[in-house]
Amino acid sequence: MTSGLHETRGGSRAASRPTETGYRNENGAAPKPYGQDEIAWQERSRIVLTPIAAPSIMGLTGFMIATLMVGAWQAGWYGNADTPLSLWPFALVAGGVLQSVAAVMSFKARDGMAVAVHTAWGAFWVGWGIFQLLVATHVQAAVPLSASNPAFAFWFIGLTLVTFTCMLGAMASNAGVTLTLAALTGGAGITAAGFWAGSVGTLRVGGWFFVISAALAWLAVSAMVLEHSYGRTIIPLGGASKAKNVPGGRPTRPIEYAGGMPGARVGQ
Repeated sequence: MTSGLHETRGGSRAASRPTETGYRNENGAAPKPYGQDEIAWQERSRIVLTPIAAPSIMGLTGFMIATLMVGAWQAGWYGNADTPLSLWPFALVAGGVLQSVAAVMSFKARDGMAVAVHTAWGAFWVGWGIFQLLVATHVQAAVPLSASNPAFAFWFIGLTLVTFTCMLGAMASNAGVTLTLAALTGGAGITAAGFWAGSVGTLRVGGWFFVISAALAWLAVSAMVLEHSYGRTIIPLGGASKAKNVPGGRPTRPIEYAGGMPGARVGQ
């Protein structure tokens, strides 16, 4: 049941006059039937803007922290077999929680590639953290790097496939993220092979790729943060537009006042 009212340009509500196709608009003219032309579409459309920062700033930051810690350990740079028991809380929160939140926010930003990659790796870090918690509480036996473990191998095979697809998607807009995902794809694939064969040497190489991926993620995050802060390209990452590839260029020009929307302040 309709109320017989409609919004006017001044914000008041006035009675609508029914026609054979529905109701008349605020000018007294009957709107076009749905889908007939662009004017009909515009008459029935409303756009609500909710500006947000790039969700991948959060996702890549969490990923970088977790991957650097665990990748450096896997590469043999430090630690021993018990090191994951100290790392898992940090990896769970940084890599798991932050990337999972970034995946949800990427839906809002309409970034399908970010949704996929942060979902996959956020789930991985949550699972890895829970696994190490079970080891710490003596519920689950630890998996040494020298042992063949097809279950862990398939875990990384799935990550390799998802990350490779996301890398192809990133090639359309951001070379920095593309390189990050390329190194991550290599790290996941090599780690899968290492767990399948029980080869410590192969796993060490996979750890190196993870560290490289973390370093590239740090570069990509730095570029995003600086661009957001200064409104200009500071670190070029090979974007699709020329402005993204030139330091000082303005890749985007938001439709807003210099300090944000009226009544709102940008930042903290």
